Amino acid sequence: MRRPAVLAAGAALAVAAGAVALTGGDLLGGDTDEAARPPAAKSAAPTPSLAPSALHPAARRYFDAVAGEDADAVAAAFAADGLVVDVGREIRGRDAIRAWAADEVVGGDYTVLDHTPHATGTTLLVRFRPGGTGDGFRARYRFDITDGLITRATLEYA
Repeated sequence: MRRPAVLAAGAALAVAAGAVALTGGDLLGGDTDEAARPPAAKSAAPTPSLAPSALHPAARRYFDAVAGEDADAVAAAFAADGLVVDVGREIRGRDAIRAWAADEVVGGDYTVLDHTPHATGTTLLVRFRPGGTGDGFRARYRFDITDGLITRATLEYA
């Protein structure tokens, strides 16, 4: 069973339904059995999972950059001519992606509810909380990836 991975900006965040508590520096909970960990280990930052169910490294760089509140790193996760299609709006190129990330993404947090690798990248079902507060919304992110960089991110409400 895949457990949700929380991708949070800033300080530690407790996660619902048995997933791990994560800090901004450690963003992907693995498929480990949390109940088997001693209480002290649960509060420590877990080691990221490299299991087959782990996120694609390019997707992970994107979420790490958001959690690190680093719009430059968000842009660097994309190819130079990368494209974000954010609910139909097109943002092309690293400079435009950097500006978009600074205005709309950085400072938010994610819970990855599911992800499905595919031949050209990965598709994720996420809950995004802009600004890190409130209930947020569910979205489907499709990352097309070439040579370790996101070439296209299609973001849609789910």
